[in-house]
Formats: sequence, structure tokens, C-alpha cells
Amino acid sequence: MWTYISEYIYLGAVHAFDVLGDPVRRRILELLADGEQTSGAVTEVIRAEFGISQPAVSQHLRVLRDSGFTAVRAEGARRFYAVESAPLGEVDAWLDRFRRLWDQRLDALGTELARGRRAARAGTTDPPVKGT
Repeated sequence: MWTYISEYIYLGAVHAFDVLGDPVRRRILELLADGEQTSGAVTEVIRAEFGISQPAVSQHLRVLRDSGFTAVRAEGARRFYAVESAPLGEVDAWLDRFRRLWDQRLDALGTELARGRRAARAGTTDPPVKGT
């Protein structure tokens, strides 16, 4: 019986959202977004936050590497991991189809916040009228 993580390694090709669907892997990418880190530094944080073993963290790092989300370079006995931007660009391109759904709402929110700031500067305590 394959475990959740080894099943992905076995399949070889992994969809980006399968990789990003795991909170441990998302957190690893967040850590690496700040810059290259050793596997030991990543493992230390992940073990503290998620309470998983070093071999489990290593498997998550392997999934990220094998799926192209991270690159690794060796320096002596140490391994340095860094984010690879290409798969994240593919995710961003896929999400672009949906941005219009929230961009309009964010624009409307920005307008309402600006109205509220103007009203506060003018000393107006009346709430803004809806639809104006």
C-alpha cells in the first residue's frame, strides 16, 4: 500500500495543485520564498511547526524537487534548496482566468475605503449611501 506522499513520487508526473495542496509543502515554499535555505534549516522549522519526522520532511522536499518547484545544489555535505519560479508561473497563469471574478470586488472595496477616508477627513459621520 502506497502512502500519500510516496504515491506522488511513484506517479512521476505531479499536477501543480496536487503539490500545493499539501500544507507542509506550501509552508516549505513559503520558507524558501525568502531565499535559499539548507535542508537542515527547512527541516528544523517544519518539524517544529508540524511535528513530523526528518525523513517525512525529506520526502516533502523530494516531491517539491521532483515536481520542479524547487532546485537543490550541493555544497559539501549540505543541500541548499531554492524556489523554482516556472511551476508557480503556470499556477499563476491558470489563476489568471479567475482574477476578473475578484478584481471587480477588490476595486469596489478600494472605492468604498477611499470614500470612508474622505468622509473621515471631512468629519462626516453619516455612512456612505449605497449605490452612489
